[in-house]
Amino acid sequence: MPTKFKVSKEKLLDGMQQVQNVVSARTTLPILSNVLMQATNDALTLTTTDLDVAVRTRIEAEISKVGAITLPARKLFLIVKEVPGAELEVEVNDHNAAAIRCSSSYYRIMGLSEDEFPKFPQADGAKKLKLEQAVLREAFKKTAYAVSTDETRYVLNGVFMSFKADKLTVVATDGRRLALVESDLEVPKGSESELILPTKAVTELQRLLTDKGEVGIAINESQIIFEMGATTLASKLVEGTYPNFRQVIPTESKERIVLEREMLLAALHRASLLASEKSQSVRLGFTKNTLTITATTPDVGEAKETMSINYKGKDLTVAFNPQYLMDPLRNLDADEVFLELTDELSPGVLKINAPFLYVLMPMRLN
Repeated sequence: MPTKFKVSKEKLLDGMQQVQNVVSARTTLPILSNVLMQATNDALTLTTTDLDVAVRTRIEAEISKVGAITLPARKLFLIVKEVPGAELEVEVNDHNAAAIRCSSSYYRIMGLSEDEFPKFPQADGAKKLKLEQAVLREAFKKTAYAVSTDETRYVLNGVFMSFKADKLTVVATDGRRLALVESDLEVPKGSESELILPTKAVTELQRLLTDKGEVGIAINESQIIFEMGATTLASKLVEGTYPNFRQVIPTESKERIVLEREMLLAALHRASLLASEKSQSVRLGFTKNTLTITATTPDVGEAKETMSINYKGKDLTVAFNPQYLMDPLRNLDADEVFLELTDELSPGVLKINAPFLYVLMPMRLN
């Protein structure tokens, strides 16, 4: 549909950055490589989708002719990024050709009609909730690294979210480790919900959520919609039943050790440089007031890091995958963490002074 509008380069670039990540480079439907641009009376709406996740954002623009077009998203983004002027003028004719003028530059791009573009999901009859964007962003930051990438266990290819009993619970696991975070949340009567949000939507939300303002959430049988100011993300949900994660969380432990998060992270990182690629394991040896972290690779060598800690328990050695132990340490901001251990065969539990826990299966000591 022919359209004509003027928009500032900065606003269009911001808008394209909000939506363009969803566009997949390899798609069998050409229209899914495009961004839908809808010029209405006072704004320009940009929408992209891969049929699983859709993102839409509104930006200010000067509209001379109301209309819509879909244009190749990556090409458009590169053009907007490179053009010299501060304002772009876009004019689309009856044949879906877009003329783009900016300062001394001129481009003509062929687009596709908006008619073929998938409709953006609606929130009709959905359960509705609101929470602080910062709370949701933090919950994903503390858990999403533990999501499974094994596509055969598709129910684990996302984070589990529960809105129940005035709590938001977010969980991620790949079967070898589990991260869980809880926050207080007023859940309106009738809006209780449990769902699995796919990894792609989680990744996009981590980019889109800010530390200010609220996010409105609408949930129905098969999809969820997040509204953050001028930007909206809609996603299909992962079908299936999430495993009972409560049963893998140890209820008691023998030792609770206080450790400095940054110091532990740095020591693990240095030791892991000599962990063998095959076994990917480091040993944590606890003796009186001392933690020794060792990594050994036959034919290559060994690394040993020693830390002074407050420990009065019996001597204990346990092996963990260093990357799995570093993941939560990187994503937490507490100064101190608590490591709860029972023996070399039982899972270790990492906690902080907040409703968060991380369960990690040990590796065999050979």
